Amino acid sequence: MPELPEVETVRGGLAPVMEGAVIDRLELRRPDLRFPFPDDFANASQNRRIEALSRRAKYLLMDLDDGTVVIMHLGMSGSFRTLEGSAEAQPGNFHHEKSRDEKHDHVTFHLTTATGEKARVVYNDPRRFGFMLSTPRSELDVHPSFASLGVEPVGNALDADYVAGKLADKNVPMKAALLDQKIIAGLGNIYVCEALWRARLSPRRKARTLVQKSGRPTPRLEELVVHIRNVIADAIKAGGSTLRDHAATDGTLGYFQHTFAAYDQEGQDCQRVECSGTITRIVQSGRSTFYCPRCQR
Repeated sequence: MPELPEVETVRGGLAPVMEGAVIDRLELRRPDLRFPFPDDFANASQNRRIEALSRRAKYLLMDLDDGTVVIMHLGMSGSFRTLEGSAEAQPGNFHHEKSRDEKHDHVTFHLTTATGEKARVVYNDPRRFGFMLSTPRSELDVHPSFASLGVEPVGNALDADYVAGKLADKNVPMKAALLDQKIIAGLGNIYVCEALWRARLSPRRKARTLVQKSGRPTPRLEELVVHIRNVIADAIKAGGSTLRDHAATDGTLGYFQHTFAAYDQEGQDCQRVECSGTITRIVQSGRSTFYCPRCQR
């Protein structure tokens, strides 16, 4: 499933085409994706201007000029591609190549862009685990998808004191705690593995051991928070670099995949010069975890 950096990269790739554009027509080729489309979705969107395209956790948010927000989730296999004249691009950077098979094109936004050009934005989703919903912007914070989300791993809201308050009574492994969207919204498997490797913390370690009896964060938790912020920033930057020159808009992950130190590196030597360990794969809560048992404690 695309993680926060990939979704942010998709947002950045779509924004120049979609922000300020008018939806001339919304073409729905089926009645549903993971969920049915909202009632009268196509008609309600027609002739609406897209005021902004933003992201919350792993969701794309499209604000329309009538106060409606279209909530979009890519699911397991969803992707967008833009068509402007003869130019086609697929914004987004994913670990696996995304489909271009037109039989899986389920939604097309027919647009007049802010500069007056005609364009199309196509949503393709072979497995149909993605979805599009809508809600008034004034009710977004209480929408079931957003009401319980934690802070973003970018910006100033994520700090060690906040995380300590959430982990103080958690007897679960660190990996599980970091994947809890009620604590940090948008963190996924890849970047949790990478952040824990950078922080030299075992994914098996109990979360509460990183909080002092006083409730204050330990130095190791303070360091982990820095690594979480940095690994997300690095990944977003990597995807952005791919999009800027459109040299690799074929749906493969940008160059960040070549910097993986832990994720998907089973059997490889640990990249720390002073470590003689080997990256190991274990399964936690049904998900693969990659880490170095020698230097991650």
